[in-house]
Amino acid sequence: MTLLGTASDIKLINDDGLRLDGRGFDELRPIKIEVNVLNRADGSAYIEWGGNKILVGVYGPREAYPKHSQNINKAFVRARYSMAAFSVDERKRPGPDRRSIEISKVVSEALESAIIVEQFPRAEIDVFIEVLQADAGTRIAGLTASSVAVAAAGIPMRDLVVGCTAGKADGQVLLDLSKEEDNFGQADIPFAILPKTGEVVLMQMDGDLTVEEMSKAHSMLDKALKHIYNLQREALSKSFTDVVAQWGE
Repeated sequence: MTLLGTASDIKLINDDGLRLDGRGFDELRPIKIEVNVLNRADGSAYIEWGGNKILVGVYGPREAYPKHSQNINKAFVRARYSMAAFSVDERKRPGPDRRSIEISKVVSEALESAIIVEQFPRAEIDVFIEVLQADAGTRIAGLTASSVAVAAAGIPMRDLVVGCTAGKADGQVLLDLSKEEDNFGQADIPFAILPKTGEVVLMQMDGDLTVEEMSKAHSMLDKALKHIYNLQREALSKSFTDVVAQWGE
């Protein structure tokens, strides 16, 4: 769907109190996660989240190169976020840009908070995030899939990283913004935690929310994160159940 006009004259909530895609204010888009989809990666995952389609490959831990990048106390986590030229409506110029560099950095830091990097001195863990189709919230979808791919690689973790977005459009606090809500809304909050401890590993905000609106967004996110965490665990469980079943054939 393509909307034309300025942010002030775009209507994102219809007269029935529903969003353009028919969701309620606190509803997630459909999410599907698959594990170990790449044979040559140490761990991999594929996620469909709304219209987003993202593939993640994890390689390592392996000796960090060049050697001057090595840390004698822990592994270095290096995420590379990339959008395919055909992932958006208007062809994107290939190669890194400021946005992809920024997302790569925040995803690297979030994953490093979850991985027990102290077990792998002088090593690096490479995480390649390829956005095949973009539809708002790619950094959170990519981070969520990356966490699953790291776990699938057998890399020790304190917990999975699980994320979601909330925001504001047409004066309403909404969960999991769509492309139109992200483009024409008043606020967008990418948010990610380690569920076992509640540690926040990623939180950004573009726009403004009142204290009351922020509290409402947090309540929506809390419920959604529990659901997404279960989807991550189910995908991993199914993958390794299938592997065990193949061994028995």
